[in-house]
Amino acid sequence: MDKFDQYKRLLRLGIAGFEVLVETVFFAFTWFYIYNPMLLVPFENKGNLMMIGFYVFYQIAFVYLYGGMKYAYFQKGQLILSQALGTLIGNAVMYIQIIMVFKQFPFPILWPMAAVSAADFLVILILNQISDGIFKKLFPPKRLLLICNLNYKDNLLRKISGRKDLYEVSRCVSAEEPLERLKEEVKDCDAMMLYGIEEQKRNALVKYCYEKSIRIYVAPEITDILLRGADRVHSFDTPFLLLRNYGLSFEQRIIKRLMDIMISGLMLVLSSPFMLLTALAVKLEDQGPVFFKQERVTINGKKFYIYKFRSMIVDAEKNGAQFSSKNDSRITRVGKFIRAARLDELPQLLNILKGDMSVVGPRPERQQYIDEFCEETPEFIYRLKVKAGLTGYAQIYGKYNTTPLDKLKLDLMYIESYSVFLDIRLIFLTLKIMFMKDSTEGVEEGQNHA
Repeated sequence: MDKFDQYKRLLRLGIAGFEVLVETVFFAFTWFYIYNPMLLVPFENKGNLMMIGFYVFYQIAFVYLYGGMKYAYFQKGQLILSQALGTLIGNAVMYIQIIMVFKQFPFPILWPMAAVSAADFLVILILNQISDGIFKKLFPPKRLLLICNLNYKDNLLRKISGRKDLYEVSRCVSAEEPLERLKEEVKDCDAMMLYGIEEQKRNALVKYCYEKSIRIYVAPEITDILLRGADRVHSFDTPFLLLRNYGLSFEQRIIKRLMDIMISGLMLVLSSPFMLLTALAVKLEDQGPVFFKQERVTINGKKFYIYKFRSMIVDAEKNGAQFSSKNDSRITRVGKFIRAARLDELPQLLNILKGDMSVVGPRPERQQYIDEFCEETPEFIYRLKVKAGLTGYAQIYGKYNTTPLDKLKLDLMYIESYSVFLDIRLIFLTLKIMFMKDSTEGVEEGQNHA
């Protein structure tokens, strides 16, 4: 273990705590000298402490929700985005609370909270610049031993190369090598990564690394993910894991449906001006139809028509279904913009209100693609244990061009760890990925999507 590794979490907590402290000072000044004197009966000590306490809570809650405390985990740009979003939403909620404090009196002026937000963003930029240098100096990239099925080697190296700040692949060894040689290989590396290795050998390496306190990254198999959602059974003195395997429970489905109705109804009202402008832009570009509908598959194989704003030329699939690729010539000028801004997805709020889809769930696929993916990975059908969604675990933690097997694993992680709070968290995180360009990357030329 690196000599500083044991202090990494403490350092993260210290930097995050300092950031919240500075931001709280900005807010406290604004509250004491601007907002509180505007009240007919200004707050005194306890009231002031209550308002500052709420502000600290909102900042910690929303910044944590967006992963804004994960220094040296996210790349600097993504970390700044996480902190900026969390801070902005925390400030917005605080301003709403200030409005509620004023009750029937005129709304408090907005510019002081806007100034607080601007100062907060400046602090975020400065602290991230400083912390990035500190973490790079104290925690250099780990020398990684990659043990994998060599068929996946190039794809894995491409993924890992995107995080040169964290990992440096020192060697890549075939998973077919004997177990004893693989144990020897890890001795002069900081960590081991396993992908596509047969189960018995993988289990032996995991136990070996655990015994030797060696860091190990393991790509989970589908069975591993299913076991994550199992209940512990202690009916006997032998521990068991219970898998019920029926998707969501009855009460979870009821609560999820009520949430879908409330959220989709509210979002339809709020987004109606954007939907109108998008419809006009699509129509004016080439006089073609505004909406695009396509048959998709949801829970238990049920088919329905999904609605989107049309982002491609008319008859884009006259030669058959195909994935959207980078620089796809079929995408219109308006289509490029509404895809980047996710405006093309807004009509799916109608699908959610009708009950075809949920706000959160695996993205609905076409039957043709499900059949193709199931030939390669029969377990792909497991995604149909729950209702399809507008956003989902695979959309937040994956990309458009993530392989179906990896999307399946991400969707199963969602199904097996489902909770109402997870849905709420994923809805908030969806706002973050709207600002991340790589989440909409098309399929590369020649990429085997399956």
